[in-house]
Amino acid sequence: MSEINNIEIITNIKQEIAKVIVGQEKMIEGLLVGLLCRGHILLEGVPGLAKTTAVNALSQSLGLNFSRVQFTPDLLPSDIIGTEIYDPSKNIFKIKRGPVFTNLLLADEINRAPAKVQSALLEVMQERQVTIGDETIKVDAPFLVMATQNPVEQEGAYELPEAQLDRFMMKVVVGYNTKDEELEIARRVANNSFGKIEQVASIKDLIKLREEAMNIHIDEEVEKYIVEIIQATRTPEDYGLEDLRHYIEFGASPRATIDMYKASRAVAYLKNQDFVSPMDIAYIAYEILRHRVIMTYEAEAEGIDQDFIIKKILEAVPIP
Repeated sequence: MSEINNIEIITNIKQEIAKVIVGQEKMIEGLLVGLLCRGHILLEGVPGLAKTTAVNALSQSLGLNFSRVQFTPDLLPSDIIGTEIYDPSKNIFKIKRGPVFTNLLLADEINRAPAKVQSALLEVMQERQVTIGDETIKVDAPFLVMATQNPVEQEGAYELPEAQLDRFMMKVVVGYNTKDEELEIARRVANNSFGKIEQVASIKDLIKLREEAMNIHIDEEVEKYIVEIIQATRTPEDYGLEDLRHYIEFGASPRATIDMYKASRAVAYLKNQDFVSPMDIAYIAYEILRHRVIMTYEAEAEGIDQDFIIKKILEAVPIP
């Protein structure tokens, strides 16, 4: 690494988040990877696992502008992106900007709202701009959407459209804490001993971290390994996985290749490595692919999920 100070910045950010979050290292690492790669993150888990708290703590530690939208069944697209309002004193329409005009947008329980509202985020997630009426407005950089969702089998939840899912760089599944961690959480809550988040980095620091992360070396053989994994989700029979063919309706899109390439560099950077190893690819593969591999009804009927498919693919694709 070129400067130890930049690694210290990442360590300081993690320490600030740890003031209010116990455990959940995978979730925190996923949020940091998203920041380094300019990638949107989807956090999935049952209520009460501190998903919202983690995103809020991250924004405070970096001094980023932060907006939160609670998704509900009666939410309208204009509640997110904004709308035109009439000014009778000047006889003109003015644009009232919505909460999407921020650095870090927390879309809380995104699957509580219907697809029409979820689709309102598509343009800003991909193009970093919003169209209101006849006017197109760029959002400030950095801009990231970090969404939380409850598992789709819960009552009152909707499945996200595939087009929107594909715009999330990673889907991080947040699990329960260990027994020791849960005891620590209970003690902190009972004693009101959570720390106050301090800003330990700036947007300027984040830009520098991003530049360094994206300059991490990745060998040509490792690049090909990424492509082989993605191809295996589309044509598993080419990799000796004929039995998976009837479980996969659609494989991962080209965005998955791009995101895995970028995310593997960020993972290596967070580990203080100066190159990407095949282990980094395998480590991040589940988060990159689990929301992009579309399963058949037969797979659902047999209880086969994306993580099972990804595991089989990683076992079958030769490691360089």
